[in-house]
Amino acid sequence: MNDPILAVTNLRKYFPLGGGTFRKPQLVRAVDDISFTMDSGKTLGLVGESGCGKTTVGRTVIGLYRPTAGKIFFEGSDVFATTRTNTQIRRQMQMIFQDPYASLNPRMTVGDTVGEPMDIHRLAGNRRERLEKVQHLLDLVGLNPDHINRYPHEFSGGQRQRVGIARALAVEPKFIVCDEPISAVDVSIQAQIVNTLEQLQEDLHLTFLFIAHDLSMVKYISHRVAVMYLGKIVEVNLSSELYAHPLHPYTKALLSAVPIADPPLERKRRRILLEGDVPSPINPPPGCCFHTRCNRALPICREVTPEMEDLGNGHLVACHNYQ
Repeated sequence: MNDPILAVTNLRKYFPLGGGTFRKPQLVRAVDDISFTMDSGKTLGLVGESGCGKTTVGRTVIGLYRPTAGKIFFEGSDVFATTRTNTQIRRQMQMIFQDPYASLNPRMTVGDTVGEPMDIHRLAGNRRERLEKVQHLLDLVGLNPDHINRYPHEFSGGQRQRVGIARALAVEPKFIVCDEPISAVDVSIQAQIVNTLEQLQEDLHLTFLFIAHDLSMVKYISHRVAVMYLGKIVEVNLSSELYAHPLHPYTKALLSAVPIADPPLERKRRRILLEGDVPSPINPPPGCCFHTRCNRALPICREVTPEMEDLGNGHLVACHNYQ
């Protein structure tokens, strides 16, 4: 088997909260000891409810945040080893941001927005070559190359997100974090954006970390899916297998909320409702982070954090019921 393009080991990212001259700040455990790998040319979907740490994982992996602890290896190189290594790797790792309205500079034309990464990494060549590259990228993501001198306010939300995709592709990356790229665009446009990403992945052999709330869309685009809860990954499996045979109680509850386009079957299905609220990431519960809301919790769940267990065929689950 080929080595993974990305390997994350025991990653932690804590944010200080409050504090002062005579008082230590509290720590928000946004990402709390997670590990996963990604294969080249594949898509890993990352799902979970709001505030579970999905976006923090993506931003830390590409170097926007420095991890509190843990290692991130891209093609065998430590992302945070040295400044020089980090600069070289940064070109290969890009991000498509969630909000296409906030992620584009309103004072820059589309041509300047897409061309700026080329200038930073000295890939633009002369002015004519730069223009041709930008127009090619706009055409690649489904935009009119003649709109190169337009400003972001002249585009719709879906078109702005395509500009963001073109900007991410400008430096010819191998790995892209897609941070909920369809959540801020119209439903009618979401499928077009996802289809564009799939075509780009096939043509350019890209690797995607696809972060989203839309579980149906994650199932469609992802080869593997990782489920997060309160800063931890609780289950990982092939997309088709995870949706057909979820094991972790949280995964079952999460997937039970996905509507089925079959009214008779939807009426027969039993929705799993979780009791209580999500614990605070400032003071997470001991043992399994999900035991306070789990209907299958064992005495050991309140004391011992479950390790990720490999059940075969790439199916990983962190639950004492399967150990």
